[in-house]
Amino acid sequence: MAVHPMFQGLSEADLGLIVDQGSSLMRLPRGQALFSSGETCEHLMIIITGQVKVFALATHGGEKVLELIGPGQTIGESSIFNDQPQAFNAQTLTETLLLRIPKRAITAQIKRDPGFALRLLADASQRIRGLQHDVESYCLRSGLQRVVGFLLEDQRHSHERRAPHTVSLPVSKATIASRLSLTPEYFSRVLRELEDEGLIQISRRDIHILQPEELASYTLQ
Repeated sequence: MAVHPMFQGLSEADLGLIVDQGSSLMRLPRGQALFSSGETCEHLMIIITGQVKVFALATHGGEKVLELIGPGQTIGESSIFNDQPQAFNAQTLTETLLLRIPKRAITAQIKRDPGFALRLLADASQRIRGLQHDVESYCLRSGLQRVVGFLLEDQRHSHERRAPHTVSLPVSKATIASRLSLTPEYFSRVLRELEDEGLIQISRRDIHILQPEELASYTLQ
């Protein structure tokens, strides 16, 4: 817990109080629901290992993946600040280890340390910015641009963005496609096109980015 940015700077006594108020480690199997739309969530959860998807269900049963939550990320923040039910669903995509912290432990720490509340809000604001970026992408970018943006996302702020690198898909291609608001068939078709152009090389869930600069400019052609 202490290594997570949200809890850095807390004293051992404060960390101990959070643990003593019902915090627990949970190891969940693949496909385990964390919460469903309409339910209340009384815990903040920190993903230690594994992957979780946040998704919405259409009336016809279709699924739209809104977020993929991985190690070091949190889920359930909205329950800390209001008592409204969850708007979406959350489910593990792989075997997942998470730390579950009761709402009462978080609110008690906020009262002891206002700086902790600011770190919570900073984390929530970063999530909101990410979702705003997603909406912009869905509205203003083509499917090809979304796939290329996903492949280059980790290198966007890196000094090594010109160097070849590998993107390992943490979940299935169908899940990634839903995250990008694409059909699985279209996502696979774009990957094959990029591979035929010599820009990437696909090896199961590993996608080797052979020519990052050329890939970045490919959508401008």
